[in-house]
Amino acid sequence: MLWFNAVFLWYFVEKSRTMTGVTDWNQRLVISDRAHLVFDLHQESDRLKESGRGRLGTTKKGIGPAYASKAQRLNLRVCDLIGDFAAFSEKFKNLASHFRRLFPNLDVNIDEELIKYKGFAEKIRPLVKDTVVYMHEALQNPKLNIVVEGANALMLDIDFGTYPFVTSSSCSIGAVCTGLGIPPQAIGEIYGVTKAYTTRVGIGAFPTELKDELGDRLQKVGHEYGVTTGRPRRCGWLDLIMLKYSYMINGFTSIAIAKLDVLDDFDEVKLGVAYLHNGRKLTSYPATQEVLHEVKVEYLTLPGWKTSIKHCRTMDQLPKNAQNYVRKIEEVVDVPVRWVGVGQSRDAMVNVF
Repeated sequence: MLWFNAVFLWYFVEKSRTMTGVTDWNQRLVISDRAHLVFDLHQESDRLKESGRGRLGTTKKGIGPAYASKAQRLNLRVCDLIGDFAAFSEKFKNLASHFRRLFPNLDVNIDEELIKYKGFAEKIRPLVKDTVVYMHEALQNPKLNIVVEGANALMLDIDFGTYPFVTSSSCSIGAVCTGLGIPPQAIGEIYGVTKAYTTRVGIGAFPTELKDELGDRLQKVGHEYGVTTGRPRRCGWLDLIMLKYSYMINGFTSIAIAKLDVLDDFDEVKLGVAYLHNGRKLTSYPATQEVLHEVKVEYLTLPGWKTSIKHCRTMDQLPKNAQNYVRKIEEVVDVPVRWVGVGQSRDAMVNVF
């Protein structure tokens, strides 16, 4: 609930009238009054920045510029939008002036934008709540189970990820507290989710990347294309050094391994278990892109299972070599694996325990 894009909600409101399966959405969708707004000018400035030198390969959706506005205490929130609209208008003009100074070619019609946002304000008003109180009351209800899902992996975290090729937010378990206002002691089980191999969209160091036919096969079989941009994802062997690093920060109580079936037809499978730099084994995950580009990966090679596992639902049903692959991940990372994804259907899941 940290960010809110008014354009997206307007689209959802209008389309929900004709979409099948979307019922009572306005009774189930809650928007935080403290959520920051991502404006068209944020997206336009993102596009202008990415078209010049020093591009980072962003989605051009305005997230980074909106976070910059937040950090500079210039941005507007949902509470501003549904509050005194005259005050909102003045703040928006100040924000637009700021971005025009940064990007002289920025195309923004302030009057038209304000008319649009005034309409959005009336549409979303019934959905806006003080979500700190909302979450607090939910946490006191013993009949409720609360699941918080992260949108990005730790390696895209602004503080602990592969900086500067990261997103602008916190992607660790700490975001549960800073994004939703949930107190730390309320957090129970923490599930880490990883694919059975490693992928990355865009540029940046990728030590276990496969730049050959095997990488192409992972991409094709796994349908590895970015959800937002459609860009092909770079693919490589599962990087357990990275996974252990993520565990150190997030404290997983167990792990879910997705898309193990993508490896069904490989003669052998590999796990990255250590980084070597200038001949020495590293004891921590490198902070800089320069070192990450230079490391050599030490691999553990295991035999493949060469058969479909999509019908397996228990560990005993998995081929022995597939079981060994899962158990080796547990052993190296020292975290139990709880679920293994073996196909695209909802029930294509091995429950380990």
